[in-house]
Amino acid sequence: MTRPTTPPDAGAPTAADAHAGEGLFSPRRLGRELLRSPAGLLGAALVLLVAAAAIFAPWVAPYAPSEADFLSARIPPAWNPEGSAAHLLGTDQLGQDLFSRIVYGARVSLLVGVFGVTLSLTIGVTLGLLAGYFGGRIDSVITAFTNLLLSVPYLVLVIVIATILGRSLVNVILLFGVTSSPVFIRVTRGQVLRLKQLAYVEAARGLGASSGRIIPRHLLPNLVGPLATLATFEMSAMIFYEAGLGFLGLSVPPEVPSWGNMLSLGRRFLTTEPWMAIFPGLAIAVTTLGINLVGDWLRDAIDPRAGEG
Repeated sequence: MTRPTTPPDAGAPTAADAHAGEGLFSPRRLGRELLRSPAGLLGAALVLLVAAAAIFAPWVAPYAPSEADFLSARIPPAWNPEGSAAHLLGTDQLGQDLFSRIVYGARVSLLVGVFGVTLSLTIGVTLGLLAGYFGGRIDSVITAFTNLLLSVPYLVLVIVIATILGRSLVNVILLFGVTSSPVFIRVTRGQVLRLKQLAYVEAARGLGASSGRIIPRHLLPNLVGPLATLATFEMSAMIFYEAGLGFLGLSVPPEVPSWGNMLSLGRRFLTTEPWMAIFPGLAIAVTTLGINLVGDWLRDAIDPRAGEG
């Protein structure tokens, strides 16, 4: 697992008016763009399907995630001649229903993705705004902090911190929230450096508007588009990295159903009962695919050049 040190093109808005970001991120406009994008619709459908399964897991899953039945251990999927209709995707070595564990495992992945990105956004936007708008010594300190985090190989940094913090869902969220923040800091700082030079910001400053008025009214609206796009890709990456940590035994405790933990256990039976690893892997692939498709659509939808023909 490697992590790029430069963020993807976020399709930053370039309109030189105070509410350009709000216009580009209009829900009505995004709805029209989504209806015109088959890939975006597919991605949204996949994400909603996974989210619904996670939210309504007690009603979707036929069994409790840790309900074990050793007499039903290693049963193949239902469509296999040796399978059972009672276990759609088969069972693991402890007789736990794989479908139920995958459904409950979606909760861990989505919680890590949503709250990890939220924490990264909070840190990144706050520090990026301070660095880009005020500059000077504040900018130097924040830039040094960002470069320090980016100078360490991401996988090494994550493994070391995860080993120190220990295995828990909260620790995983904190880990990804902090280590992913430099990307948001860089994007926010770069956008603020550009935006504060535009005419309407200079005019507001010349008329005596305070920083407390300029930042939320004239800068933040223009940051919504690029940061929302970046957040979707970061969410997908966090879900993937959490599964990787689970595979290494550094994510949530083993008794917590997560796709990474299921992959780690299933790899021991790849030659005899491959479904134990295949289905958790497919769950990760489908979820990250859906989020990436939404991110691609969102990037195109908020790009001012998208409507040019």
